Amino acid sequence: MKKRLETAWDKMTEQLGSWLDTLVMSLPNIILAILVFAGSFFVSRYVNNLMLKILAKSKMQGTVKKVTARLISITVILAGLFLALGILNLNKVLTSLLAGAGVAGLAVGLALQGTLANTFSGIVLSFVKYIQMGDWIESNGYAGEVIDIDLRTVTIKQADNNIVSIPNKMVIENPLKNYAITTKSRVMLTCGITYDADLEFVENLVKETVAETFKEVKNQDDVIFFYTEFADSSINFEVRFWMDSTSALQILRTKSTAIIAIKKAFDANGITIPFPIRTIDFSNQLGVKSISDAKNSEGNTAHED
Repeated sequence: MKKRLETAWDKMTEQLGSWLDTLVMSLPNIILAILVFAGSFFVSRYVNNLMLKILAKSKMQGTVKKVTARLISITVILAGLFLALGILNLNKVLTSLLAGAGVAGLAVGLALQGTLANTFSGIVLSFVKYIQMGDWIESNGYAGEVIDIDLRTVTIKQADNNIVSIPNKMVIENPLKNYAITTKSRVMLTCGITYDADLEFVENLVKETVAETFKEVKNQDDVIFFYTEFADSSINFEVRFWMDSTSALQILRTKSTAIIAIKKAFDANGITIPFPIRTIDFSNQLGVKSISDAKNSEGNTAHED
């Protein structure tokens, strides 16, 4: 038993000695790996500040700029880690780390599928030109001014001052109407007039009224007017013209102004905008007389009795 213990002790001492020799021989590599890994932290900070300065000149949103700079700095740190492991000849550890990172990334991706979709959609929205801060948009049944775009949602302020946050994924996948992309918007109005109105006079009057009310309409030729249908109580028409507008509120104000102006012009010229009516025709006098005669005959019969 004593000999076994002595043998085990000798083997352990020999093993420790070999480890110490290996440590001493690898000491320069260890010091170099530590310096490389520590240096990657300092380089990452410099890269982070540099990327923030570079991205400050772009039109990306503030949140996306910070995240982009942070991801690049993290990449620098990971590169330093891999380089340090390579200096230490720990290729197997490096391979295991990559395999573990792949499995962990797959698990995280499945667990955060919706969040990651919104994140990537937010990155996409930061590079596209069809939606910017301050634009008046309409998406997913909501309309308002874009006040913030981050990695999760697009935040808009509606006309009634309510704040609505729409997930980035929904903005990307659903139709989006942006009133601010072009500086002009077409205003369309529909109305109806009575059947006894002078149609040519009404057309000229509406065009003249619109041209005099809005300075953007240079002459009557810029106003598109056409009759659309013979309705139940009116002859309907539609008028269209262009306005300098970048929001839905401006279009609503323009419509309101045009309706007031056209109504005043119609009142001044005796033109009526009809409301739904129903005409009852009593031209069949026979039916009325028959009812009256029947009542008289019933009265005479009762008198005789």
